Amino acid sequence: MQVRGFPPLSAPDAELLILGSMPGIASLEAGQYYAHARNAFWPIMGHLFGAGPQLAYADRAMRLRQQKVAVWDVLQLCLRAGSLDADIREEVPNDFGAFFAVHPRIRRIGLNGGKAAASFRKYAAVHVPPGAEAVTLPSTSPAHAARRFEDKLALWRSGLLGSPQE
Repeated sequence: MQVRGFPPLSAPDAELLILGSMPGIASLEAGQYYAHARNAFWPIMGHLFGAGPQLAYADRAMRLRQQKVAVWDVLQLCLRAGSLDADIREEVPNDFGAFFAVHPRIRRIGLNGGKAAASFRKYAAVHVPPGAEAVTLPSTSPAHAARRFEDKLALWRSGLLGSPQE
């Protein structure tokens, strides 16, 4: 089935961009990034930026924008049955040239999992603003539950903020 992603959650003053690959079924049905109840994304955002799942989705999005964090996906369109990244076919990337033109302050790009990282390198890396750094982070997807939440949180904190402690 053809799957279309969401527009970015962002403000022009964003300094940090978090990229996934493509929203899963739960997210598409809810019209929200990372809507699957077992996805670790929002709990991690709660620890790092005060944008946890206890807040309404609109409040989480607003809190991230206030913290100069943008959220988007590498792909705008693909074919995929189900929610697994491994099933993505016929990828169409988002327009990163236009995104970075509107968001020139991006300095760090967090890539949520291996598929996001591979697609980013393939389609978007050439558009990264000078001085910006991309870092691959462990996937927050419930399909990648082999790593404990505390370990994912520590790697996300270190990768995005450069600090080992909360």
